[in-house]
Amino acid sequence: QVQLVESGGGLVQPGGSLRLSCAASGSIFRINNMGWYRQAPGKQRELVATITSSDSTNYADSVKGRFTIARDNAKNTVVLQMNSLKPEDTAVYYCNADVRGRYFQSVLNYWGQGTQVTVSS
Repeated sequence: QVQLVESGGGLVQPGGSLRLSCAASGSIFRINNMGWYRQAPGKQRELVATITSSDSTNYADSVKGRFTIARDNAKNTVVLQMNSLKPEDTAVYYCNADVRGRYFQSVLNYWGQGTQVTVSS
């Protein structure tokens, strides 16, 4: 089994910053793509940012220039640095990863439980 655990969410004022972290644990051989998604009330889950095993990144237009995604392969973690936060960034943020297990060679997709980010107005 593989688990993804997010941390770092909370309440922040507009213009403030938050740093979300996601730690993967379990019988992990390699993590391929990792990413962050978010879902606001009444909206579908949307991609925020992704990063490949070779550190190629992709960002949603709405966060480009404000958010930065990075990964630490040695620690099996991915972080999302969020700056210049806006009220419209309020959502539950979910970590996502494609993981090859140490014993099962199939690559499976995993989701974290989500962490709430609230940007007050």
